[in-house]
Amino acid sequence: MLLKKKLECDLCVVGGGMAGLCAAISAAREGLRVVLMHERPVLGGNASSEIRMWISHSKGENNRETGILEEIYLESLYRNPTKSYAVWDTILYDFVRREKNITLLLNCTCMDAKTEKGELSDGRDTKIKSVTGYQMTTQSFIEVEASFFCDSSGDSILAPLTGAEFRLGRESRFEFGEDTELTRPDEMTMGMSCLIQGRETGREIKYTAPECSTKLTEKDFENRAPDKICENSAPDIYDPAENFWYLELGGDRDSIGDTEEVRDELIGLATGTWDYIKNSGRFKSENWELDFLGFLPGKRESRRMCGEYMITQRDIADGHVFEDEVAFGGWPIDDHYPGGFYHRGVPNTDIHTPAPYSIPYRALYSKNVENLFFAGRNISMTHMAMSSIRVMATCSLLGEAVGKAAALAVSRNTTPHGVYLKHIELLQEKLMDGDCFLPSKRRSISDICKNASLNINCDTIRNGEDRAHEIYGTSDKNCAYVAASGEEICYSFKEQTVSSVHIVFDSDLMRKTLPGHPVEQRHISRANTLLDSPQMYVPKTLCKEFTLYGELGGKRVELLKVLKNRKRAYHISVNKTFDKLILVPQNTWGESTDIAVVSFDFK
Repeated sequence: MLLKKKLECDLCVVGGGMAGLCAAISAAREGLRVVLMHERPVLGGNASSEIRMWISHSKGENNRETGILEEIYLESLYRNPTKSYAVWDTILYDFVRREKNITLLLNCTCMDAKTEKGELSDGRDTKIKSVTGYQMTTQSFIEVEASFFCDSSGDSILAPLTGAEFRLGRESRFEFGEDTELTRPDEMTMGMSCLIQGRETGREIKYTAPECSTKLTEKDFENRAPDKICENSAPDIYDPAENFWYLELGGDRDSIGDTEEVRDELIGLATGTWDYIKNSGRFKSENWELDFLGFLPGKRESRRMCGEYMITQRDIADGHVFEDEVAFGGWPIDDHYPGGFYHRGVPNTDIHTPAPYSIPYRALYSKNVENLFFAGRNISMTHMAMSSIRVMATCSLLGEAVGKAAALAVSRNTTPHGVYLKHIELLQEKLMDGDCFLPSKRRSISDICKNASLNINCDTIRNGEDRAHEIYGTSDKNCAYVAASGEEICYSFKEQTVSSVHIVFDSDLMRKTLPGHPVEQRHISRANTLLDSPQMYVPKTLCKEFTLYGELGGKRVELLKVLKNRKRAYHISVNKTFDKLILVPQNTWGESTDIAVVSFDFK
């Protein structure tokens, strides 16, 4: 008989991709006991070394997603200058392991759930009691009992296991008035990909394709090329944008049940592509080797959960601002045709979206399961809306929102829907304190901070705006106070108990201070590696060293001193009595002695 174990926690997150990882970290930092159950040996999901899809971001000026994701990015720029996937895996692993409130279950597949039925709160009829995973490395069944659950598994495994309502496939244009040609709904989805990556070397390297390889010709690559659509396009391994995303199949089949069969075809397609690059005679590829081929398909779409609200393309296109906004998106409506690589013509749509657009909290929890959250590409949305929201930077924001919502549900003894009814403003405040940008909101500034005397002639640092943005009417030049090295920025006020201090520095959201092509600057990972691929570093604008002091009656106390800073934002719990607060930035990661302080305020 195999070993059986039981764990108890406040929140069980199923799925350790970027959304689930951020949900677990977010909840753990709020004090919840978290179990993160992930069926793979490495974290990151589609962004991991096993699949290697890019983490795509919102389009537009200064729309980069911050919060936990920006923390991870800045740490990677510091520790991983060559964009090594081996190092990237350890960074994600370290971010989870450093949280003492997280129990991490790797190699553990969620395969069962216990529920109770009845007339529950908020009109729900189901409540999850526990989930069970099988951990292959220990040959153990692990049952996790929790107050709340978050499905970030991508394929929404908790839907069939618990009876949570879900959708699969594409809606007709009549149901929600979306810009689709479908007059009837169907069960087709976007496909999945097994990616390849090449590496340029200093010597000639031969390539012999396996027998399973698919023979490809120039015609097969029509309309398949990075950042351009033309009849005679072809793979360009020297282009930083070439990540072979279009090696895609399976959208016209069962996106879950047929995965193994589709994977076999994808391996043939991937090896056939590399054979074409190496041996067709069309490319300068003599010195290139195949550095990676993914055997785990990266999926774009399968089940989507049904929540209190379902986001549609109309919400996105019309710029609907939700009063329960907890995240934002900004990727185009990027709908891939179900036939994938064998669809003739352009492989996808590229419909503009008004970045940043609003994403509501009500799409992140189940309409029929009382204690079920979800975060990732499986939230409550139509197929067309999912074509934009699915990208991993957006999904990371959704995870962070769920983690903080779960913490409120626990501390306020309520349900996910109860958080919406009574605590949505507090949730939004916690997200903004954690450096999550909510386009329709500004951080509230306390009266004590507003009325405090400031020794510099710049109120920008206490206006609740933590980035330059067109919605604020600001640019990079007027969104911050530029301090000299060692300059003291000092608040003076009547003796008060200071509960918290908020500090934001300039992390170069557009990454203009990083080297290389814009694709290299934007993405934390790399597709193909050239001999002269640039090495990364921490953005030169970011403050490298600073000290925060509190002062009472002339006696100064050091509250925080940071050397080799890799964080954009700090929200520091203080709970001490002072009559002054002093921030002293010392230098940046670049050569400039001017240090941009975007925010410095307190409550």
